[in-house]
Amino acid sequence: MDKLFSYPITSKQEQSSELLRLDISNFGDAITYLKKLPYGRNSHRGDYTLVLKEQKGTCSTKHAFLAAMAKENNIPDVKLFLGFYKMSEINTQGVGIILDKWDLSYIPEAHCYLKINETIVDITKESTNKESFSHSIIYEEEIKPSQINHYKVEKHQSYLKKWLLETSIPYSFKDIWKIREACIDNLSQ
Repeated sequence: MDKLFSYPITSKQEQSSELLRLDISNFGDAITYLKKLPYGRNSHRGDYTLVLKEQKGTCSTKHAFLAAMAKENNIPDVKLFLGFYKMSEINTQGVGIILDKWDLSYIPEAHCYLKINETIVDITKESTNKESFSHSIIYEEEIKPSQINHYKVEKHQSYLKKWLLETSIPYSFKDIWKIREACIDNLSQ
């Protein structure tokens, strides 16, 4: 994997050109730079090109940006994934206070990440979690950068509805979505 991290950025396409303007000249430096950007929703949740312009991003926009940039530069074995994991305070510091209020130990959360040579790489933020989300993955699939908006939301909502039917949790889908949004808002602070 180290060889991929030193892979040079040579493409003149949009994502690559923006990185080169910032004096970021290889894949590893791009990963480091994006990981240090603050976590926060972009003004258009499906437009991963806004990550550099707005100097922030989510799991979706940061990883989609890198996946698109890797494709522009013919970097092999870099894939964008959508997974659902059991989001809790242990693997997502800052959500426990919300989950506790609703007496929930976890909520299935949609998360985007890369797999580089089949190894999970998560640059959402510089983590202080006790445990990686990867130990709690309950579903995953490879997606394209263009699928981080509507497809991701629809798949997540469908998964939550199925989860509610299979468990004895006393909340409606509307309640669970509101609790989930409160968790995400808490992460942005």
